[in-house]
Amino acid sequence: MQLDISEASLPVYEALASSVRLKIIQLLSKNKLSVKELASELNLSSAIVTMHVKKLETAGLIATDRQGRSKVSSLKVDAININFPEKIYTAYETLETSIPIGQYTNYEITPPCGLATSEDFIGVNDHPKYFMDPKRMDAQILWFTQGFIEYQVPNLLEESQLEMLEISLEIASEFPFSNNNGKELGTWTSPGDFSDVRGKNNPSWYPDNLNQYGLLKTIRIMAHGTYMEGEPLSDVRITDFPLSETQLWTLRVEVKEDAKNVGGCTIYGKNFGNHDQDINLKLFYS
Repeated sequence: MQLDISEASLPVYEALASSVRLKIIQLLSKNKLSVKELASELNLSSAIVTMHVKKLETAGLIATDRQGRSKVSSLKVDAININFPEKIYTAYETLETSIPIGQYTNYEITPPCGLATSEDFIGVNDHPKYFMDPKRMDAQILWFTQGFIEYQVPNLLEESQLEMLEISLEIASEFPFSNNNGKELGTWTSPGDFSDVRGKNNPSWYPDNLNQYGLLKTIRIMAHGTYMEGEPLSDVRITDFPLSETQLWTLRVEVKEDAKNVGGCTIYGKNFGNHDQDINLKLFYS
């Protein structure tokens, strides 16, 4: 589940602000339980437990289904990620570029794989040849098991001093980043494929049994190294990107054959997932 710092996320924060409800979540993480069983475990009345269960249901954290004469609750969410507002670096000028998901310039992938616009799938899923379908320029989500997707971005800074480069995208499962100099920016392993609830932006036709959303990850290449969400990712520095020598930057998203956890990769763009954006590239310069 993805949350942000807004009133829309308040029901979840309020649901978690209770020791009783936290205990209910812990119990449901092990087994599906009825209100009567929860009441027995918590040594509380069924009426009080019912109140707490409804609070958790409203927040979308648990689901309750009727089984015979009893209503049985189960846990819907196995992880919660909170996105804070981005810090603003006011010391530098900025230049932003948004790269549509389907506007990749090179790829080499293995199935299961597929891509889709906000209207429908493009071609037949699990056939890599459809990644060259002209309609792929309108793709707003894509996924593959192994291999890579590459995007090219023009260097629009000619005489300025590049101070920091920021890459932001919504993604799920393991992948490394590479730049056009062949320098690997780092590797990140997703906690999993997220399908506990529907992605906020997914079109109504998109099936429930496919990956629903990813995590919004921000990578910053700075003077002293590369960081993801403030944590060190690699020793690649902004000085490794000489502006005078570079007309194009190439961003590769890859699942390597020898990756420790080959879990595939899904990239979400506008109209899919939980974040209404494509791949964003922001240059900080002086």
